[in-house]
Amino acid sequence: MEDFTFNNPTKIIFGKGREREVGKEASAYGKNILLHYGGGSIKKSGLYDRIVASLKEAGLTVFELSGVKPNPRLSLVRKGIDLCHKENIDLILAVGGGSVIDSAKAIAVGYYYKGDVWDLYTGKGSADKALPVATVLTIPAAGSESSTGSVITKEEGNFKRPFDHEVLYPVFSILNPELAYTLPDFQVACGIADMTAHLLERYFTNAKPVGLTDRLIEGALKNIMEYAPVVLSDRKNYDGWAEIMWSGTFAHNNSLNTGRIGDWASHDIEHELSGIYDIAHGAGLAVIFPAWMKYNYKHDIKLFAQWAVRVMNVEQKFRSDEETVLAGIAAFEQFLESLGLAVRLDGVGIDESRLEEMADKATNGDTTTVGNFVKLKKSDVYNVLKLAL
Repeated sequence: MEDFTFNNPTKIIFGKGREREVGKEASAYGKNILLHYGGGSIKKSGLYDRIVASLKEAGLTVFELSGVKPNPRLSLVRKGIDLCHKENIDLILAVGGGSVIDSAKAIAVGYYYKGDVWDLYTGKGSADKALPVATVLTIPAAGSESSTGSVITKEEGNFKRPFDHEVLYPVFSILNPELAYTLPDFQVACGIADMTAHLLERYFTNAKPVGLTDRLIEGALKNIMEYAPVVLSDRKNYDGWAEIMWSGTFAHNNSLNTGRIGDWASHDIEHELSGIYDIAHGAGLAVIFPAWMKYNYKHDIKLFAQWAVRVMNVEQKFRSDEETVLAGIAAFEQFLESLGLAVRLDGVGIDESRLEEMADKATNGDTTTVGNFVKLKKSDVYNVLKLAL
């Protein structure tokens, strides 16, 4: 087990109708609130009215910045930074899913940074301070409501890059499973794929032994796989959504990192897919992760066999770990397809014409590697992408 320090300061407020408490919670951080959200869905559902009413009842002044898109854009982040300076914003309130929260985090950390905020996402700058961010979660998926991460897309060049720092932990996050009732099937499926990938990125590690977190990750994966079909078939099943929403937060709140070093190659590779083709992140992960597994399982075939048996319920083939693993990967693909997701690039409208470009960008012209479980060079990334065709 690796040494670690664990600290997650995000206050989680979980349950029915708890978005009505947002004004009381936000008032602890100042008077000027930037309400950050995407399109019109929060207005159609009535959530916007409830949020604004709660904030105003608490005597807060509300400024707004809408227009966040999936794979959130750098241009809107820069606009948000300028708005925060102009209006002396005390707290950014992100109402939405991972894209809205990631955009809010980028604005928050860019507020104090003296240069261009994009420097932070390319490793050219550092930060030790950010405006407070709070969230009202509407899409269980990214886990950004209680994580240190943010991912932003720069339109010029189609670059999608992450920034991770403890200053990006939200100060509080409100999780009401009822807010997920109206999500379209595809968005639900992508969210489930995303949280599943967060768990698998942590699971495949070279750290040994890590038995407790192995079991915790396995349990979270099985829980998600049990309740995914429940919420897809019964959209207003509160208990099902409660299990999915809390699993998504738990998958990415860093408690399951403890003692282990995760991989994250699949995320880095997928960023090139969604950066160039603007596909949903979860949809891209559903394609990339099985391909990454096929390319790397021999690195630790015993660990993959353990996953196949414990999580995918594959019968242990004692004479052939490889047969066990391949059956597990096939079962995982079947699970993703049962959600309505594609597991091949052509299923998300991507051909082989830009595979080399994506491999090159993922590895900065073959000057860096991606992943920790196995460090992948440009040629390896290209081969993973080929397996995904």
